[in-house]
Amino acid sequence: MKYPATAADFVVQGTHVRLEPLDHRHIDGLAAAAAVDPSLYQWTPVPQGKVEATKYVETALAWRDAGTAVPFATIRAVDNVVIGSTRFWEIERWPWPQGHPSHGRDMPDVCEIGYTWLTRSAIRSAANTEAKLLMLSHAFETWQVLRVCFHTDARNQQSRAALERIGGQCEGILRAHRMAVDGTARDSARYSIVAPEWPTVKRQLGLLLRIQN
Repeated sequence: MKYPATAADFVVQGTHVRLEPLDHRHIDGLAAAAAVDPSLYQWTPVPQGKVEATKYVETALAWRDAGTAVPFATIRAVDNVVIGSTRFWEIERWPWPQGHPSHGRDMPDVCEIGYTWLTRSAIRSAANTEAKLLMLSHAFETWQVLRVCFHTDARNQQSRAALERIGGQCEGILRAHRMAVDGTARDSARYSIVAPEWPTVKRQLGLLLRIQN
């Protein structure tokens, strides 16, 4: 079910980063951020060059307009430089039956966070941790979703360790789940955080952020 595109136009502001709606004005910044070290993106589709960045943004905006994604540019707060991108996607609104307390909800019920990448200097930084905290806070506290999912290439041990470090629970391996960056059918490791787990995850992210400051 679609999520209204008009609700996708919002900014999420933190101390270290700002997540703002992805737009054509971010194309040059995305290309520059990705070009710093292309070797980082073995497992993640990251645009290289202005042509690919343009296509990347246009695809994200088409998904936004279809109501299935909310894409962001990740902006470093201190100097307003683009350092990456991320998005909510696979956004679902469940058909709650009449009489159910959730019938008529305007917000998503579940979503996925994905297409997340950062330039080299932001990896394992306060900016990275805060971006996760901002997105998860919006999902669980503003939208009041029941679950947030993450999928990563099963071979990407760094990404899997990072998800486990913040409290993501591994649900298993989905075989031949999506196309890998190298054009093969990849197995995906599926992780999730459900609403009752959010307070613990939030505390863990807050602790990591204090350590990184």
